[in-house]
Formats: sequence, structure tokens, C-alpha cells
Amino acid sequence: MKKYLFLLAVILISNFSFTQSTVGSGLSFLKLGFGARNIALADNGNTMSNDVSAIFYNPARLQNDGKVELLLMHNEWIQDVRSELIGVKFSIMNFPVAIGVNSTSISDIEVRTRPGEVESKFKAQYLAATIATSIAINENISVGVGFKYLYEDIFYEDASGYAVDFGAYYESVIENLSLALAIKNLGTMNQLKNQATKLPSDLRFGPVYSFNFEDLKLEVISSLEFQKYLNEDENHFNFASEIVYNNLLAFRIGYMSGYEARNITTGLGVNWKNLSFDYAMTPFLYQLGSGHSFSLKIVF
Repeated sequence: MKKYLFLLAVILISNFSFTQSTVGSGLSFLKLGFGARNIALADNGNTMSNDVSAIFYNPARLQNDGKVELLLMHNEWIQDVRSELIGVKFSIMNFPVAIGVNSTSISDIEVRTRPGEVESKFKAQYLAATIATSIAINENISVGVGFKYLYEDIFYEDASGYAVDFGAYYESVIENLSLALAIKNLGTMNQLKNQATKLPSDLRFGPVYSFNFEDLKLEVISSLEFQKYLNEDENHFNFASEIVYNNLLAFRIGYMSGYEARNITTGLGVNWKNLSFDYAMTPFLYQLGSGHSFSLKIVF
């Protein structure tokens, strides 16, 4: 009986991936996005992240500015998926170092071995702990690397694994235009029951362009990312734009192509002294509801 209950649980967990893309890998919580600002910007963190959240997208974008940053995020997704995230960035021997932990859970998963009443419920738990750093090759080019520990707990089985991320960033290829490249989640997992989960290895590349309207106190930042999950067939092109007024208020909007159940993202941000609060909303099609993300960043 336990064998059949476990197989049913694995099927239920795997099906949560359909809102992301074709199921070609597991650990789909690594696709959900990190930091409300990035999520609101079509998840274009490879090109748009400029703070501690870069640890989850492109470690080359970790800035060596000598400041300490703390990021807290809560992600209320659909299908009872919830994520809690904490990230911190600091400097050691003139190198930026970032540490981040992402805990994601899926609650109230129903177990049935036959049609009828629910026999029981359980919770699935996922964890990713990452440490990353970057180094400047010259005044324009930087590269970065991140190492992560992964863990999944489904029903009464669990597994762990390791992965590595690589990133590169070329600032000011021409005036106001930069390029970013990242390859994430290259690694393996131990067996979960009888089979190891495939990681959602992720390739991202794209430009980011910024320009200022000084008379209006406006800054506009736009990016276009090509995204490819290496174990899946689809390609994604994600466009995002952010308008910031007086470095105080930010409006964000993005569009994600190639996903079955979502495309538009949007959000707002407020900066006040050393505090930043960000909110993102991701509407889903087919009456699935919306994802809501909240972030608080403190700079010391």
C-alpha cells in the first residue's frame, strides 16, 4: 500500500510543474523566481538583478560596493505553493559574498488509492541553500560562481543533491547597454525512492538598457532575456521594463512567452532611505488564480 501511495504522491508533485513549462525536470520550485522585483520583471533577474538577489540568478551581478544587504521574501503561489527566502550579501577580503536560503512547501496534498473520500493529506518540502561570489576581470566585465545544496522531502521519502551556477556580466558594451549570461542548476540529486530527480538546468542570456529623463526625475530600465531549460523543448523570450521616479517609487511590468498558463507580470516598489519594499503579481490563465510575492530589503 505504501508503495502505491508514494507513486501517487510523486505524480501529484510533478504535475505542479505544468504551470511553468513542459515537465522535463523536477524541483520546479527553482523556477518560481526570487525577489519580488525580479518576479515583477518577467523573472528577468539575470539581466535586471542589481543587489543580493543576484545570487539566485547571475552571481556575476553581485556588486562589490562594500555594503551589507539583507533580503526577505514571501511568495504566495497557486496550488498551495509557498516560499520563504532569505539572502544576505557582504564583503570578505574585497570580494562580494552572498548566502541565500529558499524554502518552498506544498501543503494539503491529497492521497487517494481509489475514487472517493480523501484518505490522508501530506506536505512536500523543498530547500535550496546557496553561496556565491564574483570577481571583476576589468572595469566592465565580471564573472561569478555559486554553489548550492538541494533537498526534497515528499511523503515519506527524501533526497539531497548539489548544483553549481555560473554567470558573466559585461557592463556598458555601449553607453547604457549591458549584457548578462547565466547557466544555473548544473548538478545531480540522490535517488528519491528509485529514481533521481532531474534538475531544471537553466540557460539565460540578454541585454539590459537604461536611460534617464533627468528633468522628469525618471529612470527607465528595460531588458530582454532568452531563456532555455536544457531538459525541456520550449524556448522563452521574456521582456521587462521598470520606471523609477526620483529613486523613490517604481512601476514594473513584464511579459513571458512560451508558458501555457501565464504571460504577464507586474508589480510596484517603494524605496525609503535604506529600506526597499517590493510587490509582484503573476496572474494565471484558466482560472488558476494569481501568485503574489512580497520582498523587504535592508541596506546597512
